[in-house]
Amino acid sequence: MNAAEQQVLHDGDGCDVVPAFFTALSDGDLEALRTMLHPDATWEVMRAAPGERLAVGRDSIIDDFLAPVRGRFAAGDPKVTVRTLIAAGGLVAAETQADGTMLDGSEYHNRYAWMIELDGTVVTAVREYMDTAYARTSYRP
Repeated sequence: MNAAEQQVLHDGDGCDVVPAFFTALSDGDLEALRTMLHPDATWEVMRAAPGERLAVGRDSIIDDFLAPVRGRFAAGDPKVTVRTLIAAGGLVAAETQADGTMLDGSEYHNRYAWMIELDGTVVTAVREYMDTAYARTSYRP
């Protein structure tokens, strides 16, 4: 994270936990992410149909959702840059940018908004908002 590009506003502990979460996500360190997730955590990519892309449980989130998504990219990609973090109590809102190269050599650039719920220092729920139409067209076989 580039401190000059990041804005942080908080009234809670989430801004201490969430940067580490995004660093692990950017680095592709799925085992570090696994330790940050509650065993019953949920991760939902917000689409028009609620629950269409919902992973429940940290192992399902890592093994069945994140690993296949990262597998569509060149090693080490995509990189996640945090632009804004706003925390209040156990809820953190984040604005990020993901940039990387897909396995077929095409470039990926997408902006995201996140709502991340915490229980202390453990992530209990992630709601991920992005341009899903762009993401779908980027994921070529």
